[in-house]
Amino acid sequence: MEIGRLLTAMITPFDDEGQLDYGQAQRLALALLDSGSNGVVLFGTTGESPTLSHEEKMRLLREVKQAVGDRGAVIAGAGNYNTAESCELAEECEKLGADGLLLTVPYYNKPPQEGLFRHFQAIAASTSLPCIPYNVPGRTSVNMTAETTLRVAEIPNIVGVKEASGDVIQIGRIIAGAPAGFKVWSGDDQFTLPVLAMGGYGVVCVVSHLAGRQMQQLIQAHLAGRFEEAAAIHGRLLPLMNALMTASTNPIPVKYALNRAGFRVGKPRLPLVEPDEAAARRIDEAMAAQTIDLPISV
Repeated sequence: MEIGRLLTAMITPFDDEGQLDYGQAQRLALALLDSGSNGVVLFGTTGESPTLSHEEKMRLLREVKQAVGDRGAVIAGAGNYNTAESCELAEECEKLGADGLLLTVPYYNKPPQEGLFRHFQAIAASTSLPCIPYNVPGRTSVNMTAETTLRVAEIPNIVGVKEASGDVIQIGRIIAGAPAGFKVWSGDDQFTLPVLAMGGYGVVCVVSHLAGRQMQQLIQAHLAGRFEEAAAIHGRLLPLMNALMTASTNPIPVKYALNRAGFRVGKPRLPLVEPDEAAARRIDEAMAAQTIDLPISV
């Protein structure tokens, strides 16, 4: 399964009692593919992975992969700060049919760069699946440097990186120094176009829940050399991108937005809560100015 340029970091739907709604997760995954995404990432940060049980994660992967089949890549979030546990999770995700793994830089325990390298080396050795480390220092408190990323890039089944450092110099150095075939996905929606302009591959996206076709059009316009068109789409979507990332903690805004659009996904699980009045108003205003691509049939 090819891992495409536009991957949606999919939220996890809950029902009115706060239980994981597997049927709605299947419908959402298919709707995302129908509206421009090349694949979905399950139980990442946007999917509220810290509040999902192991059993919920494994069933979610099984159910979504069953629904999606070969229509798009299903990437599983399999990394945490416990290397041995991450290896076990990687093995289990492979058995359940995942097409690839997203591996977050270990959080909380602040490993040194050598520890980061050995962590990803160990997980990659435990599976034959393509692996994508995820550098997001704003959440993990540790930045995986360009030098460490380029070391990791030499591991055969580490196929790319999701870069959310917000450091265009670092991202540019990774793109320039990476071996052939190593892909860089932006981990920030608003950096999609700058990353593409530097030679990056795509984006692991949040706004694509609502504007997937437009994000795919942005990518394809840039690849075809229609730079003004790509820039116009980027500029039009920026207010929505920013609202979904800054009105409140992700994924609070995007879950609220999906519910407002008519696609029921439930409330976030504690300790996350619904947006306050000011945040909700900001999201509403950003949505009102946009075309919503997601097919709303449920």
